[in-house]
Amino acid sequence: QVQLVESGGGLVQAGGSLRLSCAASSSIASINAMAWYRQAPGKQRELVARITSGGSTYSADSVKGRFTISRDNAKNTVYLQMNSLKPEDTAVYYCKSEHGLVRYWGQGTQVTVSS
Repeated sequence: QVQLVESGGGLVQAGGSLRLSCAASSSIASINAMAWYRQAPGKQRELVARITSGGSTYSADSVKGRFTISRDNAKNTVYLQMNSLKPEDTAVYYCKSEHGLVRYWGQGTQVTVSS
């Protein structure tokens, strides 16, 4: 199995920025896609952004223009750069790997945005 470890979460004021990292225990170059999800208490987990092995990206409408997903294959790490943060961005952010039908999840990292 693939171990995914998120880091970079924390407290930030509205309008601020954070960069989340997801370090994988194996090569992400051979993984079909990596994605970031988030989940607030009492809410459904939602897709935030996704990047394929070919470099194609997707961002949810709620974060488009503010968040950017990227990957560094040499470091086996995927990033989520979050700018212009809003209180509604507050959630636990999870990294996910996708390869065929196989899915692995990280433990999550808390992001809290104060107003």
